[in-house]
Amino acid sequence: MQTQHANLQKFRRKPYKPYPRWSSFLAAVFLLTLLLTACGGSTNSPGQANAPATGQTPLPGTEEFGLTKEGLVSSIGVVESLIADCMRAAGFEYVAVDYSTFRRGMTADKSLPGLSGREFIAQYGFGISTLYTGLAPQLAEVSTPAKIGLGEQNVEIFNNLAPTDQVAYTHTLFGEHHDATFAVALETENFSRTGGCTREAIEQVFSPEQLITTYYNPLDAMVNQDPRMVAARTEFTQCVAAAGFEYSDMQDIEADFRKRLDDITGGLPVEALSAEALTALEALQAEERVVGPVATDCEVSILDPVAGQIERELYASPPK
Repeated sequence: MQTQHANLQKFRRKPYKPYPRWSSFLAAVFLLTLLLTACGGSTNSPGQANAPATGQTPLPGTEEFGLTKEGLVSSIGVVESLIADCMRAAGFEYVAVDYSTFRRGMTADKSLPGLSGREFIAQYGFGISTLYTGLAPQLAEVSTPAKIGLGEQNVEIFNNLAPTDQVAYTHTLFGEHHDATFAVALETENFSRTGGCTREAIEQVFSPEQLITTYYNPLDAMVNQDPRMVAARTEFTQCVAAAGFEYSDMQDIEADFRKRLDDITGGLPVEALSAEALTALEALQAEERVVGPVATDCEVSILDPVAGQIERELYASPPK
């Protein structure tokens, strides 16, 4: 099963991400727009879609937010440069992160050095509540995605600051949620928790539609319209339910844990939590360690193969 998942990832940049419950209408609107665009002969926006063969419906890019690889690289570069400008204007040093380093932060999701993906899931679930410290990501003892995505230079800059300056630096860079770095937000396709200079830079590059919490990747929208995926989602729900959990998709699960974590901690460091909050956090962590492996097994065995097949068909070269 692990080999099957690795093979699928060669085609698909990350595991299947299902519809939010509210998004079927948006998906239908998106598909209608694609058809109207094709009939009208409109050209594709740079970095937003793959140019189709004549007479075919244009396809979105396969990267985050429906971007092409070129569009993704360009967007990351511009946002990082704007973050550096914003931090400089606030009196702090920040080095724009290069694409290679940034991408490592994105792909480090649900992983730690020395652990396979399956070992990580077994020990930490999704790594949401189980790796929570409430501290700035630069202070993490392990190489988390947030820390990796900031780059070694920025971690060193932060660590050389006095403690009081570190607090101001963190708030200026991230706003309220210290874990919502640009790399993490881009990987999860959710900018809602970003703040500070990070948010200010993102707003100058990404569209208003991409900034709202109801935005959904157009490629995922297309995949989920397929009857095979509709059936697979039903099977996934049954698979998770068989283990005693009531979730309809992976996005709901992770969103639920993030919300419950925020409700318990309020963004405070673990050391500052009350005894009651610590008990609630430990219970949430225990639950995540159980749910994580169950949901991941259901996803890998049921959803990923179907999504991978549909994407291969969508992007298959037309016969000559």
